[in-house]
Amino acid sequence: MARVTVEDCLEQVPNRFSLIHLAFQRVKQLRAGDPQRVQTKNKEVVVALREIAAGKVDFPFEKELPLVKKKD
Repeated sequence: MARVTVEDCLEQVPNRFSLIHLAFQRVKQLRAGDPQRVQTKNKEVVVALREIAAGKVDFPFEKELPLVKKKD
């Protein structure tokens, strides 16, 4: 399988910060026993990124992101 890149993932996710959050959530699911959505023998982090790049992960992650307070 081709090497997964951040650019591949950013076609599915609006920005790199959301990508980090989404990948983290997916890794937690994989470690808890959720089945892989793409067949690969990589570690959980790489599996999560491959799934995101393939468009097989969908989270309502915008609602889960912490709010950032603006400094005055």
